[in-house]
Amino acid sequence: MGGTIELPIWLFGLIVIFAAVTFASHFLFPSVRWFFRRRAEKVVARLNERLDRPIEPFKLARRYDTIQQLIYDPEVAQAVIEHAAETGVREDVAFEEARRYAQEIVPSFSATAYFRIGARGARWLSTALYRVRLAHYDEALSDVSADATVIFVMNHRSNMDYVLVTYLASERSALSYAVGEWARVWPLSRLIRAMGAYFIRRRSRSVLYRKVLARYVKMATAAGVTQAIFPEGGLSLDGRLAPPKMGLLSYVIEGARTAKRDVVFVPVALNYDRVFEDRVLMSAGVSGQRRFSAKISVVAGFALKQLWLRVTGRFYRFGYAAVSFGTPLSLAAAKSDDPAVIARRLMERIEAVIPVLPVPLVAHAVLAGAGDRIAVELYVTDLLRRAPQAHIHLPRNSVQYAVEVGLRHLSLRAALTSGARKDHDHRQTADRVLCRIGRSSCSRSRKRPNCVIKFQYLRFKSCYVAQWALPRCTTA
Repeated sequence: MGGTIELPIWLFGLIVIFAAVTFASHFLFPSVRWFFRRRAEKVVARLNERLDRPIEPFKLARRYDTIQQLIYDPEVAQAVIEHAAETGVREDVAFEEARRYAQEIVPSFSATAYFRIGARGARWLSTALYRVRLAHYDEALSDVSADATVIFVMNHRSNMDYVLVTYLASERSALSYAVGEWARVWPLSRLIRAMGAYFIRRRSRSVLYRKVLARYVKMATAAGVTQAIFPEGGLSLDGRLAPPKMGLLSYVIEGARTAKRDVVFVPVALNYDRVFEDRVLMSAGVSGQRRFSAKISVVAGFALKQLWLRVTGRFYRFGYAAVSFGTPLSLAAAKSDDPAVIARRLMERIEAVIPVLPVPLVAHAVLAGAGDRIAVELYVTDLLRRAPQAHIHLPRNSVQYAVEVGLRHLSLRAALTSGARKDHDHRQTADRVLCRIGRSSCSRSRKRPNCVIKFQYLRFKSCYVAQWALPRCTTA
């Protein structure tokens, strides 16, 4: 009984390791998980006290539980059976395919990641790159029921749209975005998923994938999750609103039919003096193919260049960025729940509140024939007189300053040439603008590549003016 037992060192070490793992899995890890869970619950409780629309329990559920709920949904199960019959694979193989789709779609929301990292980072990035302005806020938004599911429906100008709207809406709610394949890059994908966004395959034709995606959107809508969608389905190639696509919008409407709550669509219009993707979008618009050639090396080079300009004190922000929140559309109050009708009404409301900024105004004036600064100012003044209902942002409430801002940024982008001396300072706008890139003179020199590029850029920027001021936007 009191004898000594000798063990090899390796066996003793193995026993110690097993004992440590058992202790950690049964005592330490549960305690740590409980501690962080309680901490997260307290964070969410504090956030819900100040948010206009509290974070829904559906977003706070464990990702694994949501995936299980999704793949065992009766509609998804039926889609799995039909997919197996159509493709000739076993049902368990089709089920695993549906599971992979669900794992790809379902986010893992973290309030800490959204508000402490995402929202703060969005605020810093937005204000560092642009002068951000709230152009319009409809008073009817204050009357939206707290029980309604709110869907922000936005035009898509730039990938900065996500950042800008997250910043402006962070004091009211946590948005759940539908993001495309571009965001499925590590480590960006982890952060985006932690912020509650869900990935979608825009070009997928798989019926099973569409059913899994549709069921997730319907479940989120029925649970009251505040979402943000881009009905155009991609970035605008020419600045104009593109025809809406019915996919996500129809899923939301179908989810509203089975839910016991109203769905309120909030039209959101965004506009910029400059978007980072302008040249890429112009190239895609000319080629007619939505294949963007920008590589990660190009993006990194652009970021490093801007950082160097900031370090050397030569950095200028990219003008103004403005957001307008239009009149909400209640699905319960609408006379029709046809997705096509709802989409048309929403696009009309978005178009009605698109902010008009200095650079688009000046570009439009130059294309209309304004040949110098005074002519541009007169043209802008006339626009203000003819369209008093338009949401035109005049910095410092001054036409002269707005024109100066617009000319400065177009000059920096080499879209305008100046009649001043060649080494003029871009920070001071020249009084005389030579409109070689305008419609009248550029039409005589279309064979000059530089002139054509400048003409296309001005036309691209002028299309950022609302449709009421676009008699020339649709012409080549």
